[in-house]
Parts: sequence; C-alpha cells; structure tokens
Amino acid sequence: MNPRAELGGVSPFFIVKNVTRAVAFYVDVLGFERRYAEPDDGPFFAIVGRDGAQIFLKHFGGDLAAQPNPTRHPGALWDAFVYVDDPDKLHTELSARDVRFRRNITNRTDGLRGFEVKDADGYVLFFGRPRS
Repeated sequence: MNPRAELGGVSPFFIVKNVTRAVAFYVDVLGFERRYAEPDDGPFFAIVGRDGAQIFLKHFGGDLAAQPNPTRHPGALWDAFVYVDDPDKLHTELSARDVRFRRNITNRTDGLRGFEVKDADGYVLFFGRPRS
C-alpha cells in the first residue's frame, strides 16, 4: 500500500487584461479548449485547457495589470512549465498554425528540450521535457 496521495496536476492562475482576448489566444493559437467561463458572455474568469494542462485566467477590473515573471527578474524565465512527451511534435503542430515562438525548439543547457511561447498578456510558457 502506497501511503502517499497522487497529485493530478497544477493550474497556473494568470491575471489578464481581457479574459475574452486571453481565451481566444489559448483556443485559436495553442489549440486549447474553453472549459469554463463566468459569466458566459463577457467573462471575468475562465479556465482553458488541453489534455491534462489547464490555466485559470482572471480579470480583476481597474488597472491591475499582468505581471509575468520574466518582467520581474531576468532569471525568472517562465510563468508555466508545460510537460510534453513529444515537444518536437507539438512544435510542428503549432508551427503549422503560424505560432510566433519566443524561443524555437532547442536542447537547453539545463537538460531540457522544448520551446517557449508568449501569450497575449506577456506570460511565457515553456513546452518541453527533460532530454532522455
């Protein structure tokens, strides 16, 4: 018997300027689906996801702006690491959608293989995995 509970996943929570625009980026550009939006018309909160990955998006009103990690410190490279079994296959799929990559697919010096995409609010997502 395993005494540890199994974790299912984690969902980053991004503050965005416009939820509808943010959802459109994830759905139309990255191939995510809209899993939830409140209210349905003109949402202030939404959940987008693809397979086991999902992201919470929320607009708080006023001038509360997004604050992506890379804008806070040069060593804070990403806002989310999205594990992908085959980053090359995903890179090819997204290339066919004319995605503008922040960094193309590469073998990084830290032992990872993957690529970076910046979303509509400046959040940086790394899609990849450790090299085998």
